Amino acid sequence: MAEQDPVPTAQGAGQRLGAPETLGISTLDPGHRPPAMPPGRHVTIRVRMLDDTEELFDISQKASGKVLFDLVCSHMNLIEGDYFGLEFQNQQKMIVWLDHIKPIIKQLRRPKHTILRFAVKFFPPDHAQLLEELTRYLFALQIKQDVSCGRLTCNDSSAALMVSHIIQSEIGDFEESLCRSHLLNNNYIPDQMPLIDKIMEFHSKNIGQTPAESDYQLLEVARRLEMYGIRLHPAKDREGTRLSLAVGHTGVLVFQTHTRINAFNWSKVRKLSFKRKRFLIKLRPDLNSSYQDTLEFLMGSRDCCKIFWKICVEYHAFFRLFEEPKAKPKPVLFTRGSSFRFSGRTQKQVIDYVRESEFKKIPFERKHSRVQHNSRVQQNSRLSPLPSPRHHEVPTDHGAPRVDSPHRRHWTESALVTAEDPSASRTTRLSPAHQRNGHNERDRTGSASRTEERRGSTRQTQPDHLSTGVVANSPRLSASSGNSHGMVNGQKSLELCSHSPDGRLPSPLTSPLLNDAGSVRTDDEDEVRRKRFPTDQAYFIAKELLTTERTYVKDLEVVTVSFQSAVGQDEATPDSLKNTVLSTFEPLHKFHTGFLREVEQRLALWEGRSNAHIKGDYQRIGDVMLKNLQGLKPLSANLHRQSEVLLELEKACRVSRRLEGLCRDFELQKVCYVPLNVFILRPLHRLIHYKQILERLCKHYPATHVDFRDCRAALADVSEVVELLQGSLIKMENFQKLLELKKDLIGVDNLVVPGREFIRLGCLSKLSGKGLQQRMFFLFNDVILYTSRGMTGTNQFKVHGQLPLNGMTIRESEDEWGVPHAFTLVAERQSVVVAASSLKEMEKWMEDIQGAIEMAKTSNGPSSDILSSNLTDSNKDPSPVSENKAPPVGPPSGQGPVPLSVICWYRVQSLSFSESCTSLENQLSGNLLRKFKNSNGWQKLWVVFTNFSLFFYKSHQDDYPLASLPLLGYSVTIPTDSENIHKDYVFKLHFKSHVYYFRSESEYTFERWMEVIRSATLKSSGARLLNSKESHAL
Repeated sequence: MAEQDPVPTAQGAGQRLGAPETLGISTLDPGHRPPAMPPGRHVTIRVRMLDDTEELFDISQKASGKVLFDLVCSHMNLIEGDYFGLEFQNQQKMIVWLDHIKPIIKQLRRPKHTILRFAVKFFPPDHAQLLEELTRYLFALQIKQDVSCGRLTCNDSSAALMVSHIIQSEIGDFEESLCRSHLLNNNYIPDQMPLIDKIMEFHSKNIGQTPAESDYQLLEVARRLEMYGIRLHPAKDREGTRLSLAVGHTGVLVFQTHTRINAFNWSKVRKLSFKRKRFLIKLRPDLNSSYQDTLEFLMGSRDCCKIFWKICVEYHAFFRLFEEPKAKPKPVLFTRGSSFRFSGRTQKQVIDYVRESEFKKIPFERKHSRVQHNSRVQQNSRLSPLPSPRHHEVPTDHGAPRVDSPHRRHWTESALVTAEDPSASRTTRLSPAHQRNGHNERDRTGSASRTEERRGSTRQTQPDHLSTGVVANSPRLSASSGNSHGMVNGQKSLELCSHSPDGRLPSPLTSPLLNDAGSVRTDDEDEVRRKRFPTDQAYFIAKELLTTERTYVKDLEVVTVSFQSAVGQDEATPDSLKNTVLSTFEPLHKFHTGFLREVEQRLALWEGRSNAHIKGDYQRIGDVMLKNLQGLKPLSANLHRQSEVLLELEKACRVSRRLEGLCRDFELQKVCYVPLNVFILRPLHRLIHYKQILERLCKHYPATHVDFRDCRAALADVSEVVELLQGSLIKMENFQKLLELKKDLIGVDNLVVPGREFIRLGCLSKLSGKGLQQRMFFLFNDVILYTSRGMTGTNQFKVHGQLPLNGMTIRESEDEWGVPHAFTLVAERQSVVVAASSLKEMEKWMEDIQGAIEMAKTSNGPSSDILSSNLTDSNKDPSPVSENKAPPVGPPSGQGPVPLSVICWYRVQSLSFSESCTSLENQLSGNLLRKFKNSNGWQKLWVVFTNFSLFFYKSHQDDYPLASLPLLGYSVTIPTDSENIHKDYVFKLHFKSHVYYFRSESEYTFERWMEVIRSATLKSSGARLLNSKESHAL
């Protein structure tokens, strides 16, 4: 990396786009420290980095190669360092990799005069497997070098496209004169002059890309090229024909000039060896193959053979093994063969380690980048592998509005250093060279604190801009300014002040809350409140009715007020749709507004705010519910029309692209915190809530209680209505889910067809020639789709293939493939081997798939091809240079509610249809106290649970949530004594290193919150509900 200034900076990641000193983001594990140095004479090693800077490292001659390599990675704060290595020219003038096991003194004969090059050693097949921005940046630098020196050969179009992404990262958005001047002064490819016009044409299409996204797009183009990651080793075959051997993640490759003429997959290779100048490949017996059992290639020398054999051994271990191979025991007398083995983590271990761990984000410098996007990203941001919705204006702690820039297009996760968490502040790590120059720890800390002061003053003077831009999904950074917070769908996109045992920063997809001292309640105030209010369980059941009714009325206003003003007034909206929505929801909103008023008055009397409670006349709620549920009967026709509204809206959007865009834009507004179709189905779900509340009241009351008769009568009335609407509700929930998945998938023409039922979605690892690759699977009653998701322009999944259920069989295959929790899907045309993340997940998938196969045998479900006609080969990637294509339909990433499929992808979860229905039907609202991280204070918040997420408000009167916390993957438990939470009714939410404590007001509310949250965190099979309910086909 570039040599740092004597005064280190600790500026935020947003500087990478918004200040002359362009920075990126790396991660550093708190325990990631330079390795211990063995005793012995020290020597200075010179290492040339990928940005052509040189760094000096002082190291003991007795130290192993791994000690030096770890020092280099530690200097760069590089976590995914296993993809890289150090190469140098040995005494035979051959380029070799530094061995991690051997001492340096045995590898470098003249260390002072040897320059080691830090370079990419292992090239993965999919750059989406690189989880850090710093890693992708280093890969982009390697590609830039390979293209420049002619090692990565390609056609002119691909070369021009790659250069356009490189200069987008370096100089920013296209300006003709600047771009032409830059290309004339810098050569990126051999014979660049004839391609300047084509490069400029491609560059003009990259407007809006950040350096991080440009890196990603560069790797997207490069990975499709035949010479990507290829290092040629000259050889000859038995006839003396000049060839070149290379190794990749798939196996050993044979090239003639720069054209691949043969490939030997790892699965077909039995043994690799060498004997003198001969390199031998022993293949597994194959009756269908014309190859001999052993292939022989002649290389320049024995050393050439050994060097190539070593890199083959390392490539095979890195990409094919699950863990580092164990060292062979040393022989007592005689040695036979080489003792060389791969040392380090395998790719699977690297990916698992980075995904399962949380790291602090450390800025890094982009040496060649001069991008200044002040209007796009402000200071103090950090990269998230998971996109976050766009930002909207919200009040800050100081009352000033905080608004994002108009060009902000991507999800983000901000890291804000607050006074509440002083441990979050950190200093930039200095290289060993700076440490030798006398800059001690105190100087670094002081300079970092001075930098923080400068950052604070800069944030306060930054202008505000209104966010109006369209969002797309890519590895961009989030913005946060001053004491304001990043937001998700107009909500905060930071963590809640989590209790992280190891001091790590928050994980993706969790959100912060505003810290308001006025909302912190003391213990004395809490005790006074408890003594004042009733303690009967019936009161808290009635209060649940009140709190959920408040949320329900707000949800109705989303349709009757917000949707009508945003969409209903537009001329593109058909009159039939306007009339259907108004006639259906306006009467319901009017009725429930009056019902809410009556419930509020009854609870006020029940709580003792007048003398009426002394007589006990108002310590009941059944009479109010019976009266209003009977008043709701004339509106039963409105409840039956929910499906009509849903179908009318879908039909209108299919006809009018403008209306479809209006609805998509509406879902990006802060008030639309769940998908629009969910709001349309709210009245049907609300009837189920009424039934559940009345059932709890009837169970609580004795038969002689004055309120029992009214509650039982009201329960009979609402049960009758629910039973009549149950079939329609299941159909509409399935229809709503298919519409939601249609937006999530790219390459699907006719997902929403009569007879198709959604069953389960989730992450599985698909076994292919490239090894285990994460894929998103969607199970329906007639077909299985498998997809992948990269950092594309939307939050969508690209469909790779489909497996019809007719004629399919399924079997466990863990022993067959040696992959834990693996099973094989055998369809008529192909077989797919997949692996689940756990035994429980495998059992759920196998149960649901087997149930769907049995249903497909007896039902006449849809049989039409589900894939788009343009996906003729689902396993092939499109050309890196595409023609002018229409933009993909669907909500851009960074906007709107977070799709559940995206959450499942990043948290490696699965979700069934029954679980999705249960989450919508188990809605709960109310006040909770959230514990501060580093104090004993508790913050009062209004919390709504729905759609597998908690949404946080300052009060129930707010129109939109300020923060959200998706619960998939979380566990809910009760704090132990060792956690020193000496309060009643406290539950703990825990995900990896993140812990949140919430406190309810009574035993009943505590049990209810535990119940609904467990419904979102404890999974069950979807097939059981599917079989127990009637078919929900359209």
